[in-house]
Amino acid sequence: MPSLARTLPEEQPTQQKAVLRVEDLHTWFEVRRMGFFKAGDLRALDGASFELYAGETISIVGESGCGKSTLAKTILGINHITKGSIFFDDEDLSTLDKEGWKRYRSNIGYIQQDPYGALPPFMTVKRILEEPMKINGVRDKAEQTRRIRQVLEEVKLAPIEDFLPKFPHMLSGGQQQRLVIARAMVLEPKMLIADEPVSMLDASVRVEILQLLQALQRRHNLAILYITHDLSTVRYFSERIFAMYGGKIIEKSSTAALLEQPLHPYTAALFEATSDPDAENLKTFKDVPAGEPPSLMNPPPGCRFHPRCRKMIKGLCDVQIPPEFWVQEDHAAACWLYKDEV
Repeated sequence: MPSLARTLPEEQPTQQKAVLRVEDLHTWFEVRRMGFFKAGDLRALDGASFELYAGETISIVGESGCGKSTLAKTILGINHITKGSIFFDDEDLSTLDKEGWKRYRSNIGYIQQDPYGALPPFMTVKRILEEPMKINGVRDKAEQTRRIRQVLEEVKLAPIEDFLPKFPHMLSGGQQQRLVIARAMVLEPKMLIADEPVSMLDASVRVEILQLLQALQRRHNLAILYITHDLSTVRYFSERIFAMYGGKIIEKSSTAALLEQPLHPYTAALFEATSDPDAENLKTFKDVPAGEPPSLMNPPPGCRFHPRCRKMIKGLCDVQIPPEFWVQEDHAAACWLYKDEV
């Protein structure tokens, strides 16, 4: 099987401008009882800050329901921002008018989890790729044809003439996901958001899709936000890894530093529980923290992981929300265990 290993790029130069900048981002959803009375707020995303650069991949990892997809959909403009800011090419999204939002969304390609559900069943491949261009003002037929042929070649759906008249149900799962990627690339974006892009595919096809995304990134210098709960792929596909828990980013690190030594007890447990095809695992018992993820309507005080954490400091972890502690230059954890190490 072809290798997914990648050469990590050099540190991002301090003078390089971020493609995407997220500052203290919150997304809360109002919950109503019987449709009339407010029951509270579901704090799906409760404070996220980071920068993403051209040619870089950041992987967002965590259990289902931790806020990964909410983060992606808020960046896409699908979810309303409760608090905080998003900047794309230094432009504040809160200042955009209708045309500004159209321009912004044309610069971000979105790759969904379920390729079959993401594709309109009544449209041919040709029409699926034409539609985003028509909406975004690319109406020249020659330019449309050029872009369609280019993206189909790049995602390796060939012979092109054979695929153009086909409907989504006539494609395999892997071919459907390649078409989703082609649609995301047809507007020539600067950034891709890949939300669990391989979780519904066979293991052999997953490698092919991730290799395809890597090739597109190198060719077009794309910034990629890769959202996944499959930790077996992030080590091969990202320069940095962010771990989320209970709607918060609780650890940020370069991939190399995190794989060498996770700092937050939750991240360590998450990687410890990752499946690894090693026969030695039959002889070991993987100790997974007891308990359930916190309620996002009524989160616990202090660190949201403290009810499940064996290293919890009473009177601190269960009272105060931990800030980010930068233990190393490229490695931070929101954990009180490191308050004396910075």
